[in-house]
Amino acid sequence: MSLLPIFLKLDGRPGLLVGAGNVALEKISSLLITGVQLRVIAPKANQEVRGLAEEGRLEWVERKFDPTDLDGNFVVIAATDDAEVNATVYREAVRRGILVNSVDDPPHCDFYFGSVVRRGDLQIAISTAGESPAVAQRIRREIDEQLSTDIGPWLAELGQLRREILATCPPGEERKALLHQLAKREFFESHSKPSRPLAASTHSQSQQDVEGKVFLVGAGPGDPDLLTVKALRLIQSADVVLYDDLVPQAILELARASAEVVNVGKRCGTKSITQEEIHALMIAHAAEGSRVVRLKSGDPLIFGRAAEEMTALTEASVSFEVVPGITAAFAAAAAIPCSLTDRNAASNVIFSTGHHAQSHNHAPVPELEDATRIVYMPGRDLSLLALEWLQEGLPADFPCAIVSHAAQPGQQVQRTTLGELGRARPTQSPSVLIAGWAIRDTADDGIKAIEGKVLTA
Repeated sequence: MSLLPIFLKLDGRPGLLVGAGNVALEKISSLLITGVQLRVIAPKANQEVRGLAEEGRLEWVERKFDPTDLDGNFVVIAATDDAEVNATVYREAVRRGILVNSVDDPPHCDFYFGSVVRRGDLQIAISTAGESPAVAQRIRREIDEQLSTDIGPWLAELGQLRREILATCPPGEERKALLHQLAKREFFESHSKPSRPLAASTHSQSQQDVEGKVFLVGAGPGDPDLLTVKALRLIQSADVVLYDDLVPQAILELARASAEVVNVGKRCGTKSITQEEIHALMIAHAAEGSRVVRLKSGDPLIFGRAAEEMTALTEASVSFEVVPGITAAFAAAAAIPCSLTDRNAASNVIFSTGHHAQSHNHAPVPELEDATRIVYMPGRDLSLLALEWLQEGLPADFPCAIVSHAAQPGQQVQRTTLGELGRARPTQSPSVLIAGWAIRDTADDGIKAIEGKVLTA
């Protein structure tokens, strides 16, 4: 069944509610804010309904329902605890051609009450066609928690500006473009109201005020469910998405159809584009007034060359913002699963890449072993890395784990030790190496001893 979502003007129109209990009270609160002239028919009423009647906000008729009560009403709601009465209300209302809703009885409804998020004149209504009001309420809560609280006043002033523009600017593409420019804002973030000087400007003048912006966004380890809420919003609203090669298709599909989505990745030593060319792309799109998302796997500030990109944007006077993401190391640790820190085994965490995995730390062996080591992009041959760590003084039984495609459908975990690391089977990229006494055997029988070292929780 396909429903037509509409918003009815009920101000000053007669409406009838049959029933005056708790179920009816829920509908009353939704109806009274519309300005409807509400009449309630019920032999008994709860205290809240009685109070509303005493305040003159509704009329309560203290008797049983009669079909003639329907006459002259624009909308009717049946909300009694008597199924037979509700059925009669529905049947007689349909016969008279009056829209009717029978509460919690979808087959006997011409319309449904949506679950509504309100910000002044802005209303977002969610309906499941009666299949699951609980789902609609959950979605409403999620939107309500994220939606900025200042949208109502902002929308009111925007409406006034629109009326002034319609009265002073001639019809045409310039006026249309100006109205669309005024309406641009992030609904999930707090922004100031539109300025009145902008309303007096022409479209050509306002174009000069259009500033693009670049967002360095962390795409996380690859699972769309692990995106931050802000990252998801930015991807869905971006004009241009410049993404790294490791960002999976499932995340790229979140971009809107009209967005320009460009692969600027460099993988396995093959460079299809230089870093300088990436800088030029970001700057050029921002100069055109575009909203640019520079989408990086994991977190943009961890081995993502973000420092170079921030410098380039700053030198070009391009506004930018960094949106953190879940770095691959955390997803890999969750895949094992293990904690990267442990009060008895690891009080430090060292992040490095396969190209710069040496610690250059000649601290005593106990301090070397006190850290959990994370190596991004360790490569397929780990023999050299293993040799370097052994020469530093780490023991051969130092626990290691290689996690490939962490948090993605093809996730794989390979456990080994430092002495055997060079003989580990090759893994598919992207992969992360985790090494340290914090890596625990999480078998059902609990924490086990690893070659003489007892790991305690």
